[in-house]
Amino acid sequence: MKKYDSLPCGLISARQLAADVFDFVFDCPPPLVQNACPGQFAQVRLPGHTLRRPISICGIDKGRGQLRFVFQIRGQGTAELAQYGPGDKLEILAPLGKGFPIDKSKRTLLLGGGIGVPPLLGCAAELGANAIACLGFRNKAAVVLEEDFQAAGAKVSVATDDGSYGHHGLVTGLAGQEAFEAVFACGPTPMLKAAKALAQSRGVPCYVSLEERMACGIGACLGCATPLLQEDGSPYFGHVCKDGPVFDSSQVQL
Repeated sequence: MKKYDSLPCGLISARQLAADVFDFVFDCPPPLVQNACPGQFAQVRLPGHTLRRPISICGIDKGRGQLRFVFQIRGQGTAELAQYGPGDKLEILAPLGKGFPIDKSKRTLLLGGGIGVPPLLGCAAELGANAIACLGFRNKAAVVLEEDFQAAGAKVSVATDDGSYGHHGLVTGLAGQEAFEAVFACGPTPMLKAAKALAQSRGVPCYVSLEERMACGIGACLGCATPLLQEDGSPYFGHVCKDGPVFDSSQVQL
């Protein structure tokens, strides 16, 4: 049964967080917000473009009817999106895909890298003090949302590749020092692979959010095919948009 809708939404807040990272909050009709959960995404329609732009949901405020998106400029479409401001309206298709299976009773490691950090903020908002956020960035100038994770009640640590802020080195180096009962990860493939290995070494479940080019967002175009594993280990092709973007790491070939 369809649980997504495509409806016009009003942009109520637009901020620049880093050189190429923007933070948008939309006032959305109830169907887009009430069914949303952390880890899902939306498809934003831009005038003059045939294909919508897929953007992960960063925050969900069901009381106010708002969705928050933190995105990075990666091409002409997102560059144009960054030019919009409060009062503008855009058509948004949401919520799409499968999110993270949050268990509020479990101490959960949130492992994020770069623009993979924003999709995990919604998890921290639900987990509160049971969230351990280990966030990795290229350098100090690229660090975003650290204070937002802290405000959600999470224990937060930051790593940078060049050592200009926080831990000097890979974010997985920070994660290995923590005690946790589950792992949620979103970021570059090498980091997801390390997250899966870390979870296996601790004997805890691990869920990873994959990124892929998604044209339709609903499984119609089949453009986001990705190799997956069945329970018996045999390979098959699934689709990031409708089977994910969040997968049990045991399903994913990393």
